Amino acid sequence: MNKSETRRRSSGRITLSDVAKAAGVSPITASRALRGERGVAQELVQRVKDAAQQLGYVPDPAARALASQRSVQVPVLVPLLSNALFVDVLESVHRTLFPEGYQALIGVTHYDPQEEEQLLRTYLAHRPAGLLVTGFDRTEAARQLIAASGVPCVHLMEMTPAPGVFCVGFSQQDAGHSMTAHLLERGYKNVAFVAAQLDPRTMQRAEGYRRCLREAGRYDPKLELLSPQPSSMRLGGELLEELLRTRPGVDAVFFCNDDLAQGGLLAAQRLGLSVPGQVAIAGFNDLAGSDQMLPPLTTVRTPRSAVGEASARMLLALMRGEVPAHNSVDLGFELTIRSST
Repeated sequence: MNKSETRRRSSGRITLSDVAKAAGVSPITASRALRGERGVAQELVQRVKDAAQQLGYVPDPAARALASQRSVQVPVLVPLLSNALFVDVLESVHRTLFPEGYQALIGVTHYDPQEEEQLLRTYLAHRPAGLLVTGFDRTEAARQLIAASGVPCVHLMEMTPAPGVFCVGFSQQDAGHSMTAHLLERGYKNVAFVAAQLDPRTMQRAEGYRRCLREAGRYDPKLELLSPQPSSMRLGGELLEELLRTRPGVDAVFFCNDDLAQGGLLAAQRLGLSVPGQVAIAGFNDLAGSDQMLPPLTTVRTPRSAVGEASARMLLALMRGEVPAHNSVDLGFELTIRSST
């Protein structure tokens, strides 16, 4: 019994040597054929691939990375998987990286900078090929970890003009300003802002709301209702009821997320309130179902799939040692006006 057979029987794993033996080639030739390197005859490539398929051979990524000194892993850190926004981003990242031979590893931070720091320590210890992180709100230790690692990194969903920082997103503050301006233009006098989770991007939207109302001379901090609870439709309904009970003059509500706004619309129906006749309701992100609400929800359509693709392409360039034409890519947003306002 040779060494290859001994290793296979002890581990239960089909090895590259097994594939090479079945194909009648050397392990080096088998490796080159499976990697698609030029210089290997097409007949040999097909023979090796057929042998690999028949044996059920699965390459060991750790061994391949060790041999080539090149990782194929790209950690992608997002706040939540229960938020459809980040699922869309991840799907687009995967579709872009996978055909190029890279594997996206999902890390969930739960909006906790300390949890993100621990994830970074774990992932960076394995020397990944690249890194995608959400936004810029993290601990100083986490920033130093990224900088000291030498791993190419692209930031998602937010913008910064800082040199040497690569990012793809849009201005959350400008988007918040645009929605508030729309409500003022429609003639609403007392525009409230209702938010949950209170993560940095939500608070940037809040700042856009405040800036717009200050410019119009209509800002009243008492018209803000901010909850640290996780965002949900249920909470949206509860917050709308609280808002109307404690701020009876409100005639328009800008919810920081569509799930809150959808819950607000349902609560308005239960309360017998006319939307937008008695109170206008707007959301943010244009999540699934917003266009099917009664009435359809006015919202801000965000380019989450485009953010995922563009950030992954920027990272691919960085991993190839190229310098992107722009370190900060603004994909903009779209004010989507429907019947709720």
